[in-house]
Amino acid sequence: MISFQSCQNSNSEITFHKSHEPSRANVPFSDAVETDNLLFLTGQIGKDHKAGQLVSGGVKPETKQVIENIKAVLEHHSLSLDHVVKCTVILKDINDFMAFNSVYTQYFTKKPARTTFAASGLAGGASIEIDVIAAK
Repeated sequence: MISFQSCQNSNSEITFHKSHEPSRANVPFSDAVETDNLLFLTGQIGKDHKAGQLVSGGVKPETKQVIENIKAVLEHHSLSLDHVVKCTVILKDINDFMAFNSVYTQYFTKKPARTTFAASGLAGGASIEIDVIAAK
């Protein structure tokens, strides 16, 4: 069976969610955007929001903090890491891939689809940024 749906006839509601973190109250983007059965999260870096700074120690502790930040946003929307269907990972240095992956695989046991690439100049001097799409 093949089904076609026109974007013009869609009645999907889009909800732009502000952050649950007080330190992110005035950022110029939504913490998450919800439509139909998907939640699109803003990219997270390894910033400890309570301390107001990037965690120290390099890509492994930053990866852990990034994923904990993602977990917090998902939990705020009554979801978990098991609901994540797609991750986009940006590393400052592709040579950090194995170190990042050793932490990542401990959290994402359902193995969502993933894209990983390197780019210089990440926000806040971060070594890693991850954004996710979760299914509700």
